Amino acid sequence: MTMYTPAEASERSGFSIDTLRYYEREGILAPVRRTPGGHRVYSDSELGTLDFLKCLRDTGMPVERLRRYGELCREEETIPERIALLEEHAASVQRQLDDVLAKQTRLAEKIDWYRSTL
Repeated sequence: MTMYTPAEASERSGFSIDTLRYYEREGILAPVRRTPGGHRVYSDSELGTLDFLKCLRDTGMPVERLRRYGELCREEETIPERIALLEEHAASVQRQLDDVLAKQTRLAEKIDWYRSTL
């Protein structure tokens, strides 16, 4: 199994080292393994988790919901709750997309109107 230093995990995930520590401290990310010297090391599995957390964050999931998702992921029997949380977030993302698309249509209409006045 490949292991990564915090700097390597930061580079691969796109999160700062401070964010990695914050996510672990806040329970968003499960406690990370440590070397005998106490240094954090990240596995491919944790990098996969970070990749999905980045997706959730980039789509606007609030920190408290990220924390809840992280907590749920530590218990196998919580899959139905995880599905519900992700479905709720997906619906929120869809509403945001619909809103942006409606605004894009409005912009296009205004551009067309300006062009018609030339």
